[in-house]
Amino acid sequence: MAKLGKIAVVGSGAIGIYYGARLAAAGQDVSFLLRNDFEHVREHGLRVESVAGDIFLETVRCEKLTSDIGEVDLVIVAWKTTANEDAKEIISPLIGENTQLLVLQNGLGNCEYYAELFGAHRILGGLCFVCINRVSPGHVQHTASGLIRMGSYSGAKCPDDLTEVFIQSGIPCEWVDSLKKAQWMKLVWNIPFNGLAIAEGGVDTAQLLGELDLESELRALMNEVLLCSAAIGQIIDPKFIDHQISITRSMGAYKPSSMIDYVAGHPVEVEAIWGEPLKRAKEKNVSVPRLELLYGRISRLLS
Repeated sequence: MAKLGKIAVVGSGAIGIYYGARLAAAGQDVSFLLRNDFEHVREHGLRVESVAGDIFLETVRCEKLTSDIGEVDLVIVAWKTTANEDAKEIISPLIGENTQLLVLQNGLGNCEYYAELFGAHRILGGLCFVCINRVSPGHVQHTASGLIRMGSYSGAKCPDDLTEVFIQSGIPCEWVDSLKKAQWMKLVWNIPFNGLAIAEGGVDTAQLLGELDLESELRALMNEVLLCSAAIGQIIDPKFIDHQISITRSMGAYKPSSMIDYVAGHPVEVEAIWGEPLKRAKEKNVSVPRLELLYGRISRLLS
């Protein structure tokens, strides 16, 4: 297997632990930035229970400070967008002349933000299609999927060996020519399911799909996302809505990550997932009354 050089995972929650552990188990040189879980992981390692095969890393390269990791070849940004304000201070010690950043975050505006901080030529975006939850320190459960769709913010070609290394590490991975379109396709699911799971008081996907009125609202929100995407020239096939509903039914009573954050009293990625798409819809004069209503409902709940 090819080597990607030194990799740093910034944001070692469910997403960061899962993908970082898969890469490390396959022999890649991975360091994890850890804070709250640092002592536990140093003593007990990282554990992934997964439908794709369990992983246990007894010895883990981890640090509390990025300055102790030093310059790397690839930074995997896996923290929530609510932590982006700390990006410059925390990530700068990891940046060398040829360092690239793979931004695994929900919503819109994140790649633009990192491009301003570190240069557009470094930025790759990744959309994670995975059912995964952190259940305790250093321990995640992966119950379905795992695909990452990657693209370049600047429009460059796929870096040598990048997707192949992810695939060989047991991570389904696709390179996309249009990162913008891929981001809107992810929002087709995130906006309605994460949003209504919060707005309805903290419910799972099975509950949302178990009521006809709520399923109708899910579909209407998805259609508004398609309209927004089309307004910027990224056409998504309407059949994609049926596909998203179908695969979500197969997931059972899945708890969307934003709903988990809401119930736990943690910060929710309101602006990236709902606020920024709404802003861009208004800039293009696209009517999205349901998205606007949903954004208002969530904002009031969290105020």
